Amino acid sequence: MPRAIWSGAISFGLVNVPVKLYSATSPKSVRFHQLSRDTGSRIRQKRVDASTGDEVPFEDIVKGYELTPDRYVIIEPEELDALDPKATKTIDIEEFVDLSEIDPIYYDHSYYLAPATGGAKAYRLLLEAMQEAGKVAIGKIVIRSKQQLCALRPSGEAMALSTMLFGDEVLPPDRLDELDGLEEAAATTRELTMAQQLIDSLSAEFDPGKFKDEYRERVLELIERKAAGEEIAVQPEAEEAAPAPDLMAALEASLAEVRSGSSDAVDGADKPPAKPAKRSSSSKSSGSSKSSTPNGDKASGSKRSSRAKAKS
Repeated sequence: MPRAIWSGAISFGLVNVPVKLYSATSPKSVRFHQLSRDTGSRIRQKRVDASTGDEVPFEDIVKGYELTPDRYVIIEPEELDALDPKATKTIDIEEFVDLSEIDPIYYDHSYYLAPATGGAKAYRLLLEAMQEAGKVAIGKIVIRSKQQLCALRPSGEAMALSTMLFGDEVLPPDRLDELDGLEEAAATTRELTMAQQLIDSLSAEFDPGKFKDEYRERVLELIERKAAGEEIAVQPEAEEAAPAPDLMAALEASLAEVRSGSSDAVDGADKPPAKPAKRSSSSKSSGSSKSSTPNGDKASGSKRSSRAKAKS
C-alpha cells in the first residue's frame, strides 16, 4: 500500500474535496558510491572552512547569499521560517483552462490524488465535471513548506496533479542566437512534402512501454558480469557516421528505410528481402527500439537489478 505524502482538500468555490496525494512516478537510475581505489572503503565528505582547512560542525553552519564574489548576506533560519508560505491543507483552484493551452515545458513533478475518507462523492463529481468540460484546473499547493503552482486533470479514473514552474522560471527561446538565421533557412516545397511524408510514416499511438532506458540496462548488466568475476574488455569508440550529402538525400533515404521496414514486416517470408537502403544513424536507433518486447525487457532489467544488488 503506497503512503500518502500529503493530505488535505481541493477547494473550488465553496466546495471542498478531501484528498490524499501520492507519487505518480518512480524515476530509476543506477547509483554509485565513491570509494578509495587503494582500500575499497567509502569516501566521507567533510564540511571544511576554506580559509582555515578545519572541519566545521553542522550546528555552526549558516546560510549566506552571495552578493559579489566572497561577499555574503547571512540569513538566520528563523528569518526564513517567518517568510515560509502558510502550510495550508488545501489545493486552491484559481481557474480552469484548456489542456492545449499549457506548454509541457511548465510541468515539473507528477502525483495522483485519491479521495480521503468521506470525499468519494465530491471527488467523483469534480472528476466527471472536468472530463465533460475538457478542462484543467490551475491552482496552488504547499508541499514541504514550498508553495507551488499546480495543474489538476483527469487521468482515467483518477485525478492527476502536476506541479508547475512559474512563468519567470521558464527561459524564452529568443535568447538563443542560433535561432536568428532560421528565416534564411527556409525549406523548399519538395523538402517540406518529403518531411511530412516521413512524419506520417513514423506516426503511431504513443505507447510508453515500447521505450526503455537502454543505458541503465547495460550498466546493470556490466555490474552483474563484474560481480560474477568476469573480465570486461573496453570497446574502442565507434567512428562517427558520415553526414548525409544533403537534406533531400537524407529525407529520401529515411523514407526508403521506413517503407522497406514496413514491407518486410507485413509480407514476411512471402517476399524476398528487399535491398536495404543506406541507413542513417537516426534510423538505426529507431529500428533498435522495435526489436524487443517491452514487457520482457522490463522484467529482465528488474531481475538483473535485483541480482546485481544481491551480489554487491
